[in-house]
Amino acid sequence: MSRPSAFAGPPASASPIEAAVEPVTGWHVTHSFYRFDHAKVASLAASERDAGLHDFVAALTSDQTAAGEHPCRLQCWIVPGHKADFGIMALDPSPHRVDAVHQRLLSGRLGPAIIPTYSFVSLTEVSEYVPSVEQYGQRLIDEGEVADSPSYKAKVHGYASREDTMRRARLEPDFPPWPNACFYPMNKKREVGENWFTLPFSERSRLMAEHGRTGMSFGGRVTQLITVSVGLDDWEWGVTLWAKRPDFLKEIVYTMRFDEASARYAEFGPFYTGYIATPAEILTHCRVT
Repeated sequence: MSRPSAFAGPPASASPIEAAVEPVTGWHVTHSFYRFDHAKVASLAASERDAGLHDFVAALTSDQTAAGEHPCRLQCWIVPGHKADFGIMALDPSPHRVDAVHQRLLSGRLGPAIIPTYSFVSLTEVSEYVPSVEQYGQRLIDEGEVADSPSYKAKVHGYASREDTMRRARLEPDFPPWPNACFYPMNKKREVGENWFTLPFSERSRLMAEHGRTGMSFGGRVTQLITVSVGLDDWEWGVTLWAKRPDFLKEIVYTMRFDEASARYAEFGPFYTGYIATPAEILTHCRVT
């Protein structure tokens, strides 16, 4: 008789856990990037190409699909350079609704001329370094505030009043109305002498608080979404930035790299720059129409 797998399931005494593909909190996120094969586009008959263009726009337009088939959030980017021609960011509790966007693109009549170049799968989360109200209050004291002073009370009350909104914005985010974006994956180092995961939580929290203060200095110019891919993709986190102007993307990435959490412990993957566009604008920009 073969021995049971070590991963066969929880012991009988454990509480039952319902199997599901949707997370208890947060949403599935996929960043997908593509390029057009212009030779294949040119080889299509005029009627077939026109039908393919219709399929392309329909696949990326939220009001064309049957109820329940479209993800909660969907955004399209024009991507400069040779890495890709366009990109898509999709978010939804269901991984199937997220991936259905990709499948509709490739199964449409323009699909043979669409070449996937890169993808990244992750989940939204509230970072363990986002402080609770109590932790925020202690952080203020550590930074010199006097406990129960009017200033201390006002700051703690302000944080408490917006805590739920901040957490919801990380788990179920909306896209900001800004035209510039970029995406990159990242890891925390696991090297001798620079192993993020051997640092005590208090030190990691301190470093991330410093990193967060730098990011907040760009408020009103740049907003970000950090998604977790540990156990889901080749990198551990994905960073998506949106900005009012493209030079703000350069400035925030450059500035934050001087923080110790980044300069000493971070490793970065490829960067994909994006400019928010409609499906029709992508087709026109990429000379497919």
